[in-house]
Order: sequence, then C-alpha cells, then structure tokens
Amino acid sequence: MSAKKITVTTINVNGIRAAVKERSTENRGLLPWLEQTSSDIVCLQEVRAEEDQLREALAPALDAGWQVVSAPSSVKGRSGVGILSRVPAASTRVALDADGGEFDESGRYLEAEIGDLTVASIYLPTGEAGTERQEEKERFMAAVGARMAALVARGRDTVICGDWNIGHTERDIKAWKANQKKAGFLPEERAWVGSLLESGWVDSFRLLHPEVDGPYSWWSWRGKAFDNDAGWRIDYHLATADLGRRAHSARVERADAYALRWSDHAPVTVEYR
Repeated sequence: MSAKKITVTTINVNGIRAAVKERSTENRGLLPWLEQTSSDIVCLQEVRAEEDQLREALAPALDAGWQVVSAPSSVKGRSGVGILSRVPAASTRVALDADGGEFDESGRYLEAEIGDLTVASIYLPTGEAGTERQEEKERFMAAVGARMAALVARGRDTVICGDWNIGHTERDIKAWKANQKKAGFLPEERAWVGSLLESGWVDSFRLLHPEVDGPYSWWSWRGKAFDNDAGWRIDYHLATADLGRRAHSARVERADAYALRWSDHAPVTVEYR
C-alpha cells in the first residue's frame, strides 16, 4: 500500500462490542460503516475487549478482508486500541520508550508499519486537574512526545490518529470558557499540542479547515449536547510534515440524528494524496 494516496479514519468506538451490537441496527453501527467506507486504514480507540473478543465482534469485517492488529489493556474492560487495514501490517509496536515503560500494557498506543506508511492509534488518558490521574496523563504525554520526536527523525511518512482528549484551541471546544480549568483544556495541555505542531507534525484536519469552529468529533451522551452541537474536537490526525501537506480532504462523519449514533465520537476521515 502506497502512502502517496491513502484514506485514514480514526474513531473512538466507546466499546467495540456495543458499537457492533447494542448500538447497532441494520443501517447503523461499526460493521455497516466498515462495509461502505472508502478508508484504507481505520484506527480504533476505547475498544475495551480482549483479542478474541475483538475478533469475534469484527468477524464479518474480517471475513470481508479487513485485517486487524490490537493492543488491549492489562486491565480488562478498559482502554484498548486497534488498527484495521485492507492489507496486513508488516510489524507492530506498543512501546513508547525504547526499553519499555509504564504504558506498554495500558492499551493506549499501537504503532504499525503498513505499506509505505507508519500509522499509530492513540488514546490519551482523560485526566482530572489537580489529581494523580492528571499526573499520569502528563507522564503519558511526555512519553508520547519522545516517541513522536523519534518518529520525525526517521523521516518516514507517519500519522498518529486517535482520541487525544485535549482541545488545542478555543475553536476546538464549544464551551471553552467553562472548561479553562478542566482537564482537556488546561493551558499546559494545549501548549503541549502546540509544541508537537512546532516540532515537525501537522494537524491534517485543521490544515484543511483553519478558520472554523470544530467541526466537533465528540459529544456527551447526556442532555442536548449532540442536538446543539455542543461538542469537542479531540480526535486528531497528527501527520509528519510531508504527509500532512498532502491532506486533500477531511471530514467528520457526524450522524444525522442522535438516534443514529453508535459511539459518542464520530469517525474523522482524512484523504492523503
């Protein structure tokens, strides 16, 4: 598979088994979406399943030719990331640090070599300001930053897709004023994303949609958040510079109605040429 023309999607499925069963009907759900998508690679987050459970849930898609690799969490029912592709991955990696580290079994990072492209699926911790959960998030951010620096240095086309759980700018959160002291929009988190974009990475979606609010990719299940489009743009494609500049189109595949949602996130798809 050449990275010269490739379509990549990221989607936090909010539980793979629910995305293909409880929240699915004949015309909606992850499996019908996979049947119609033009994407070559799909990064999954919050899979919340063991390898055998993931393969069972995706069985119709795998029978149709999709390939899958995954990194489940050592804590059952938590986190978990995966990568679906139309051709097999040549190799995979879960370690952010060369010698292994704290997050190797967290189910929050999976890197794969697919054709001419390196692709990673990432799921940052949510965090909670002023708590140990935020300290864990910050350690994860530091490890991710170090790995991303190493990937840039390799010079290979790379895209890291997923749920970053950080809104970078005021355009990325509808209610940004109310969230300035909350995890996901803290000044230091936003500055970290900015530092990545100053060190050889491109926010592919924002490159193509620079002066718009959103488009948002996550909405709470509660209240009227989805109906009022009171969401967050936290699902990013961060690509190495050459690849990012080849982003041709980008879209959030927002459901037409609340009742048609099969996750609290929407697929975010970028076509690279």
